[in-house]
Amino acid sequence: MYSTRIFYNRISFIYPVINYFLKAHRKNLIEAVNSALPGNLLEIGVGDGSHLPLYKAHEITGIDISNAMLEKASRYKGEKTRLQLMNGEELLFSEASFDYVVICHVLAVTKNADRLLEQVYKVLKPGGKLFILNHFTPDNGLKYIDWLFQPLSFLFHFRSIFYLHNIKGLQRFSLRKQMELGIGSYYKLLIYTRP
Repeated sequence: MYSTRIFYNRISFIYPVINYFLKAHRKNLIEAVNSALPGNLLEIGVGDGSHLPLYKAHEITGIDISNAMLEKASRYKGEKTRLQLMNGEELLFSEASFDYVVICHVLAVTKNADRLLEQVYKVLKPGGKLFILNHFTPDNGLKYIDWLFQPLSFLFHFRSIFYLHNIKGLQRFSLRKQMELGIGSYYKLLIYTRP
């Protein structure tokens, strides 16, 4: 985690460029979240927070492992938003304290996706929704790009080869909706509920 924190602290100044390429998919995520009833929402990996004003009626807790990202996110913080330095794999919140959890482009960069999802299960209320937006290696020609990029992916602190079916931590949740996004369905928006 320490090296990932340093990496994101160092790239925080170019994060708006990265966000530009992910904006269209994030719009689908925000629309899905905003269609839910108002509630307490935890966003793991809030990044620079430029999307925070797009959330409508929710009380938001945004966490990130990068101090520099949280500093940037504080510019977008509304009255119903609080930001905290925290690792999603070691959540310090009480059990069943959130109605919604959002994980946007984080699963492939976290050290242990199953551990993160175990923590999400703990803090999400029964019946609560988990929204995930991430790249997943598709079963089409794009998988070869992931395979080619994999030897360099450690430099960017993420896994380019990342299969949805390998994430065992999702088995505890019930899949409610799946949207395929981007060229070749490279990205997926997944909506789960906690039983």
